[in-house]
This record gives sequence, C-alpha cells and structure tokens, in this order.
Amino acid sequence: MRHLTTTNVRFSYALTCVAVAFLAIATSAHAQRRVRDICRVKGQEENTLQGLGLVVGLKGTGDGSALPTARALANMMGRMGNPIPLNVNGEPLLQELKDAKNVALVMITATVPAQGARQGDLLHCQVNALSAKSLDGGYLLTTPLIGPRPGDTRVYGLAQGPINLDDPTKLVSGTVHQGCRLEADFRNPFVGQDFITLVLHKDHAMWQNSQDVATALNSEYDFQDAQHPEEKAAMALDQVNVIVRIPTHYRENAAQFVSLVMETRLAGAVSSRRVVINERVGTIVFGAEVEIGPVAVTHNGLTIQTGDVLANQFVGVETSPVSRTRLEALIQALNAIKAPPKDVIDIIKGLERSGALYGELCIE
Repeated sequence: MRHLTTTNVRFSYALTCVAVAFLAIATSAHAQRRVRDICRVKGQEENTLQGLGLVVGLKGTGDGSALPTARALANMMGRMGNPIPLNVNGEPLLQELKDAKNVALVMITATVPAQGARQGDLLHCQVNALSAKSLDGGYLLTTPLIGPRPGDTRVYGLAQGPINLDDPTKLVSGTVHQGCRLEADFRNPFVGQDFITLVLHKDHAMWQNSQDVATALNSEYDFQDAQHPEEKAAMALDQVNVIVRIPTHYRENAAQFVSLVMETRLAGAVSSRRVVINERVGTIVFGAEVEIGPVAVTHNGLTIQTGDVLANQFVGVETSPVSRTRLEALIQALNAIKAPPKDVIDIIKGLERSGALYGELCIE
C-alpha cells in the first residue's frame, strides 16, 4: 500500500479517480488500435528538396560583403541582364558589391509529404541564413530547389516569397508559407513484385508488436490467397519490418488491399516501455508497462522506497512479490506529496543511472 501524509489524503483520492478514469479511456483506445496506428507502408517516405538562394529587402542585417554572397549576387545580376564589370582576368569585380547590406545568402529546404505530391502543388519551405544577422522583413528571390542526392541537378521546385520568422528570438531562420511550387510529380511506389512491406514506427518497433501485426493479418480471411491457401499472408522479418503478400484477387487493386491492411484491428499490441522527458516544460510521458526495481532514493530530504529496500522515513509505493513496481505508481505517490516536476524528473534520471528503471529513457 502507498503511505501518504494525512494532509494529502484528499488530493491522493482525487488523483486516483483521475488515474482510473484515464486508464479506462486508454484501455478502450488500446482495443481499437489499427495497423495504421503503429505502421507505415515502405516506399511512402518524405522527400527533402534543397537549394541556395538570396534574400533581399533586409534592414542592413545582410551579409552582402561576404564573398559567397557577393558571388551569388553577381551571378544573379548577370543572368538578369545587368552584369557587373569584369577585371583583367574576366572575373566579376566583387568589391562593387561590398555595400550590399540588405541581401543575404540562405539555405532553403522544402519537405514533400510521404504520400507524394503533384506538379503545381504548393509547400512551405524553411529558410536559414548562412552568415546574416537577421532575416526579418526579407523576401526570398526565386530559387530552384533540387533533390538531396549528390549530383542530381534536376529542378524539382521553385521557391520564393516573404519570410515569416517562426520565433522572434531566432532572427536567422524563418518560413515562406506555401513558397515552394513543385515542378515535378512525386509518386512514391509501395508495391514490390507481389508484396508490400509494413514498417513499424520507431516508438512501436518491438518484436512482439511486429509479430502481433503479422498474426492479425494472417487471421483475416480476405487476405488468404485462394490459389495458395496454405501460405500465410504476413510474416514478421524483425522488430521493424513485416512482409505482407498480396493475394491474387487483389493484384489489380493494390490500393484497396493496402487500405484493408492498414485498417486491420490490433488487439494485442504491446505498450511502449519508453519514458520521454521534456526538461524545458517539465513533462513526463511513459508507457503503462514501464516498471522499476527495488530501490531507495533520497532526494531533497525525501526518501522513496520500492520493493524490499528498507529505509526509515519513506514514501511507500505499492508492490508485490510477483510483479515489480510500475513507474506510474511511483509518480502518483510523488504527485500526492506535491513533489516539484524537477524533483520527479531528477528521481527518474537517478533510477535510470542506477539500473532500476526497466525501460528506455529519452531526454528532449
């Protein structure tokens, strides 16, 4: 049983009621999980376009005096019919651009969604300065965007437009909303010879989860091949990949088959054993199955005991000989005595360092 001070009994009771209600909701949602909630189809990945461009209209915060920016500006002026004079070696006189303080050289990136896109679609693009002090008030000149593969010079999109600063404290990066117009179609193939591959999301990549996906798909009658009824429809290759054979009667309509696969219910997927902490905002997110071992922790005058470890002044956490204590119970006990979020985070980090946290700790 948990041992709490009498002044916190009412608070503890309210917390328990909230926890029970949340558990009921979570259990209901867990029973309704589908393949699409923890998997994606291989081939449906994002693509990143990139390019180097110029931003103009700055308020004296540019880097026009830098040689890379001056060369880029000179090349653009030449292409637009207004070249700068050349020296005896035929090179542009870059010193003529030393006072161009309202221009900056920037890196532009745009992300094509995993489902693909068509020519003419508009995407947001991110703009980051190379050496300028600020991009506030700037306008991105028309810039060709190429693919991420080295040596690929094909232009996949054109970017231009006013720059909006996403964070007023970060003056060297911003967004051009719908500033990239695609110049090519992006069709992401997802079918192999006669199969598709399901890839578990990184937060769900576990041996049991991949096996549960394969088991659920193999139990679907519609996924069995009438010509080869003895063959299984799905097979887990590892904790990440599940191969799903396309039945003969779906070969001409693979999209329908994929839609059925992704909507298949998963009744037995394993809960995550990952603990994610965001120290900046003080949030802790963890799976219901995360456990902790027998340990006594002393922090800021507070001693917490779990399992069979003995301590004099302690906050007891419910446990039993047959199952280890869950992290959820420890955090509820700490919340009941109103431990600050920073102390709770420090205690969890201490559990992980001592080997008493039976899960993966991720610090953001």
